[in-house]
Amino acid sequence: MQLATQFAHAGLQTDPQTGAISTPIYQTATFAHPAIGQSTGFDYSRSANPTRQALEQAIARAEGGCAAFAFASGLAALSTLFSLFSQGDHLIVSEGCYGGTYRLLDQIFARFGITVTYVPVYEASAYVAAITPQTKAILIESVSNPCLQVPDFAALLALKQQHDLLLLVDNTFLTPYWFRPLEQGADVVIHSASKFIAGHNDTIAGLLAVREPELAARVGYLQNAIGATLGAQDAWLTIRGMKTLALRLAAQQANALAIAQFLQQQAGVRYVLFPGLPSDSQHQKIQQFSSGFGAVLSFAVSDTDLVAQIISRLQLISYAESLGGVESLITVPAIQTHANLSVAERERLGVSDTLLRLSVGIEALDDLLADLAQALA
Repeated sequence: MQLATQFAHAGLQTDPQTGAISTPIYQTATFAHPAIGQSTGFDYSRSANPTRQALEQAIARAEGGCAAFAFASGLAALSTLFSLFSQGDHLIVSEGCYGGTYRLLDQIFARFGITVTYVPVYEASAYVAAITPQTKAILIESVSNPCLQVPDFAALLALKQQHDLLLLVDNTFLTPYWFRPLEQGADVVIHSASKFIAGHNDTIAGLLAVREPELAARVGYLQNAIGATLGAQDAWLTIRGMKTLALRLAAQQANALAIAQFLQQQAGVRYVLFPGLPSDSQHQKIQQFSSGFGAVLSFAVSDTDLVAQIISRLQLISYAESLGGVESLITVPAIQTHANLSVAERERLGVSDTLLRLSVGIEALDDLLADLAQALA
C-alpha cells in the first residue's frame, strides 16, 4: 500500500457499534474493568489510550518500525529518548540541530552526567573522531535547522554498525513521506509532530518510532514511567493531520521551490538555502536518501534593517515560530529558535542576525510571491 493511502487511512478502525470511520476521542483518565483479573486492555490513559494508540500504530506503520510512541511535545519525546542513557554515557550530535535540543542536552542532561560532542553535520570523519569508549549513540537531523544541511547518512549507518551505536534521526523536516530512516537501518526516528505531520498549527505533539522490539520495550517503559504522554484530543488532531500529509507536502514543496527561485533574484537577498534548488550544495546529497527536499527554506538579507522591514511589512506570511503548517510562517532564528546560543556560536553555525527561515504553506503561490515582493521592495 502506498504511503498516501496509508496516511489517508491513518487511525481508521471502523467503530463496530456505530460504523463511525473517524477515530473516536477517548477523553478519559481511567477505564473500568469487567471483574477482578479481567481487563479491556486499557487501565489508565497515561499508560495507554485508544486514541493515542491509533496514532502510534499509524506512525509505526508509516515509518516501518515495530512500535511508535506519542508524547506531549517533540521535546518530551527527546527527553524520554535521552533517558535511555546513564551517567558517563557519551552522545555525538550533529551541529545545527534545533535550539531546544542544545538546551535539553547542555542544561538538563549534562547535570545527569551525560556528555555530548557536537560535530559538523556533513563531515563523516568528524563523527569518527568523536567516538570514545563511552559513546552510545549518534543523533542527527535529516535536514538541519535552520541552515538546511544534510548528513552523509550512508557513512553514519556504517559507523553505527561498526561501533555498535544507536543511530537516532530527527525526521521532522522530511517526514516518512520522503524519508524512512528505520527502513535504511536507523534505530529511532524522532518527530516534532506539531510540524508537518499534524500540519495545522493547532496542536503540540512528539513521536518516537523504533525499529527493534527490545529497544521499543525500553522506550515504552520510559514513556509510562516519565509520563509525558500525548492526550487524546491532541492525538486525534495529529491523526486528522496525517490524512492530508501527502497532499500538503506536495503543494508545500512546490511552493517552496518557486519561492526559493524567486528570492535568488532579489537584490536585497545575499543567498538562499534550500536543498531543492539544483544549485544548492545539499541538492545531490539529500537525493542519496530522500525522495523529497522539504518545504522549509532560509535566506540571508543584506542587513538587519531589511530583516526588520520584511517582518513589519509581511501581510500574508505570519511572523511566528514553528513550521510545517498549512499557513506560511517566517522566523528570525538568531532571536527565536536559536536565541539560547551565544553570538559566536550562532555565527559559527551560520545562524546570523540577517538569516530568516521561511516555512512555506499551501497558499496560492502568486499570493505568497506578491507578499514577499512588497516586503522586500
